[in-house]
Amino acid sequence: MQQDKAQKGWRQFLQLVKQTKPSKLMIGIALLLSLATTGVGLLVPLFTKDLVNGFSISAINAKSISILVIAILAQALASGFSIYLLDRIGQSVIAGIRDKLWKKLLVLPVSYFDEHPSGETVSRMTNDTSVVKELISEHLATFVSGIISIIGSIIVLFILDWKMTLMMFIAIPIAALILVPLGKTMYKISKGTQDETAKFTAVLQQVLSEIRLVKSSNAEEIEYNNGRRGITNLFHFGLREAKVQSLIGPIISLVMMTLLVLLLGYGGMRVSSGALTAGSLVAFIMYLFQIIMPMAQMASFFTQFQKATGATERIISILESEEELDTTEEVQHMNESIKVEHVNYSYNTKDPILKDINFNIEAGKVTAIVGPSGSGKTTLFSLFERFYRPNTGDISIGGKSINDFSLFSWRSQIGYVSQESPIVSGTIRDNICYGMNREVTDEEINTVSKMAYADQFIADLPNGYDTEVGERGMKLSGGQRQRIAIARAFLRNPKILMLDEATSSLDSKSEKVVQQALDELMEGRTTIVIAHRLSTVIDSDQIIFLEKGTITGSGTHQELYQSHNLYREFADQQLHKIEFD
Repeated sequence: MQQDKAQKGWRQFLQLVKQTKPSKLMIGIALLLSLATTGVGLLVPLFTKDLVNGFSISAINAKSISILVIAILAQALASGFSIYLLDRIGQSVIAGIRDKLWKKLLVLPVSYFDEHPSGETVSRMTNDTSVVKELISEHLATFVSGIISIIGSIIVLFILDWKMTLMMFIAIPIAALILVPLGKTMYKISKGTQDETAKFTAVLQQVLSEIRLVKSSNAEEIEYNNGRRGITNLFHFGLREAKVQSLIGPIISLVMMTLLVLLLGYGGMRVSSGALTAGSLVAFIMYLFQIIMPMAQMASFFTQFQKATGATERIISILESEEELDTTEEVQHMNESIKVEHVNYSYNTKDPILKDINFNIEAGKVTAIVGPSGSGKTTLFSLFERFYRPNTGDISIGGKSINDFSLFSWRSQIGYVSQESPIVSGTIRDNICYGMNREVTDEEINTVSKMAYADQFIADLPNGYDTEVGERGMKLSGGQRQRIAIARAFLRNPKILMLDEATSSLDSKSEKVVQQALDELMEGRTTIVIAHRLSTVIDSDQIIFLEKGTITGSGTHQELYQSHNLYREFADQQLHKIEFD
C-alpha cells in the first residue's frame, strides 16, 4: 500500500515536472557533467591506491602531482557547473508550475472559489509550490549526482574486493528498517503542516482584508485567539517534524560509523593476511565516503520528497479542476431582446434558488428586478454574467443561447455597477482602464470621467488620475468609488448594463450625482436593474417581482401596484405619495 503511494507520488511529481517542458539539452549537459564529476571522483581513489602501494620519495614527481591537481580542479568545476544547471532547471520548472497554476486559477469557474476559501488557494500558489521548489532546487541536484556516485563507487568496490563490498550492504536493510517508518511519519506530519498552513493563511487573509470590521466590532481578542490556534498548531507540527529529523541524521551517522569500524577491522585483517593491499584498503575507505555522503543527502531528499508529495497532489488537483466552459464564437445580435426561458438554478441539489423563471428583456429598455432579500435577484445577475449556468432552461439573445458565445466576447458587452463596485489597488487611471485590452488615451479617460461626473473630484486630488486609491479603494468615499466604476463602464461602452443596488449605500448628495451619471449611462442601452428602493425603478419599462425564487408578478409600476399585493405593500412603505395617470 505504501509502495503504491510512493509510486503514485513519483508519477504525479514527474507528471507535474513534464508539464513545464524543461530543456532536455540543459538536462543532458547537466547529467553529462555529473557523470564527468563522478568519473573523476572515481579515479582519485585509484590514483591514491597506486600511490600508497608504491610509495617512495622517488615515485612522487611533478607530473603525477599535476595530474592529481588538474583532476581535482576539473572535478570541482564540473560539479559546480552541473549543480548550477540542475538548480537553474529546478527554478525554471517551478516558474513553469506557478505560471500554469496562476493561468489555471484565472479560468476556473466562480463555483470553484465558492467552495475553496481564497486563503487556502493562495497557500497552494505560494506555500505548496515553495515546498516543490525546495525539493527540485536544493535536493534534486545532489540526489542525481549522488545516485551516479553511489553506483560508480559500488561497481569499483566490487572490482577491488567483493567480500568487503558485500559486508557493506549489511547497512542497507538496517537503515531501511529504521528510515521507512520515519518516512511514513514525516509524510503524515508534512501533509498536516501544509493543511494547517493553508488554514492559517486563510485566517490571516480574512482578518487583514476586513481589518476595519475587526476593529469596529472590538474583535481583536477573538481574532488573536483564532490566529494563535493556527500558530500553536503549526508549532506542534514543527516540533513533531523536528523530532523525526533529530532521529534520521543520528541514525544514519550511527549506522555508517558502525559500518566504517567493521570495514576497517575486517580490512585490516585482510591486509595483515596479504589478501588485500594497504592501498586498496585506503581506496576502499575513500569510496565508502563517496557512498556515505550521498546516502545522507538521499535521506534528506526522501524526507523532503514526503513533504512535496502532498503539495504535488494539491497542485495537480487544481490543475485538473474543470475550467469554465467556453467557445470561440463572437457575440451577435446585441441589439435584440434577451429571453429567459424556464430557468432553474440551485447551488446544490436540495435548495433551489430560481424556479422556472420566464421573462423577456426588451432591447434598449430598462427592466427592474425587485423583491425581498434572498429571492434570487443577485443569482439571476450571476447567470447573466455566466458565472454559473442554469441547471435547466436557457438565456438567449436574438434566438441564440448566450452560452454559445465566447466568454470574452459576451462579457465585453456587459457593463456592471454594483452596490460596492470593486476597486483594485493602484491608481485611479488603473481602475478606470481595468480590463481594457487596448491602449486607452488620456482624452478617452477625461471624457468618460466627465460623463461619470468624476472629473471634478479627481482634479482636486494631489496626483489626479495617478492618485493611489489604496487596498479596495479605501482612500476614496463610496460616491467616488461608484463614479469611477461608472467611468469604467462608460469606457467599455457596453450594449447591456447591469446595475445592482448601485446607489443604495450612498448619502443623498452622492446619490444624486451618481444617479445622474447612471441615467446618462443607461441611455440607449439594454439595462437590467436590481433595486430594493422602488423610488429608483418606478419609471422602468418593466418590473419583475421575484419572490422565493419565483416570478410572482411583472409589468409597469402602475400595473403591479394595482395587481400585486406584496408589491403594493413595498410601495406604500417606501413611497410617500404614488400618483397614477
